[in-house]
Amino acid sequence: MVYQTLDALDVQLKDLPVLPPPNRVVLTTPTHFDVEYVINPHMSENVGAVRKEVAWQQWKAVRAAYTALDRKPVVVNGQPGLPDMVFCANQTLPFYNPGADTKGVVLSRMHSEHREGEVPYYDRFFEDMGYAVKTLREDLDADFEGMGDALWHPTRRLLWGGYGYRTSPEAYEALSDLLDVPVVLLRLTDPDYYHLDTCLCPLDAEHALVAPDAFDDTGRALIESFFDTLIEVPDHEARHQLACNGHCPDGTHVLIQEGCEQTNERLREHNFVPVELDTSEFLKAGGSVFCMKQMIW
Repeated sequence: MVYQTLDALDVQLKDLPVLPPPNRVVLTTPTHFDVEYVINPHMSENVGAVRKEVAWQQWKAVRAAYTALDRKPVVVNGQPGLPDMVFCANQTLPFYNPGADTKGVVLSRMHSEHREGEVPYYDRFFEDMGYAVKTLREDLDADFEGMGDALWHPTRRLLWGGYGYRTSPEAYEALSDLLDVPVVLLRLTDPDYYHLDTCLCPLDAEHALVAPDAFDDTGRALIESFFDTLIEVPDHEARHQLACNGHCPDGTHVLIQEGCEQTNERLREHNFVPVELDTSEFLKAGGSVFCMKQMIW
């Protein structure tokens, strides 16, 4: 159930099981956030440039925005020596099976050795929360970076899977088997868009923000086949302000880096409400709102 081309598709969105939206948000404190190494192009000129007190205030504003939308955060404490742990979308893929009423997470296998140490903390956190904690099979030689690259289609049990920089395509075969879910693969073609969540932002079942230059023709066609309306993000807002790394937790409000004026105008045209947040310190490491949270059931 892994699809890479339009010709191979034998499923329609309306025929897939309904997936209730996740209603809880996990955030990780930026206590130890910094840019200490370079593992994506956004970091290349920002080593040591993070203003930590400013980052704290920006993180608190993100936390307040979720609280205002009735998504009260569950907070994980960042750990020393793990400056990217604040980007808690990456270490797990949460899942929910409505038929069996089971919820859990699949642990990531981080591509960079700098980030491998983050995963055990989330393993313990979710185990303590009573979630089923699963792993990819041991004999699989593949990287997988959680919801940095694997995105649930809103309200349906369908996964979008990005690959090319951080996650191996082979990981999705294993995920499809493990979770019994179809996966649509999208090859990422531009290193600035190193994760799928930097260039595709599902807003609801019908609408998504997209950075067209991040995908090849096949990928764009696959996205167009499932979303009724694609809102194209200007390249400079997608590439430099990570507009597609916004997040729509309730189908209406879109938490997005401030200053994405053209994207915000296009969102309003489709009856979405932009909520601008300053995540400029986190942009230095290649992440914004979506990277900074994890939605769970």
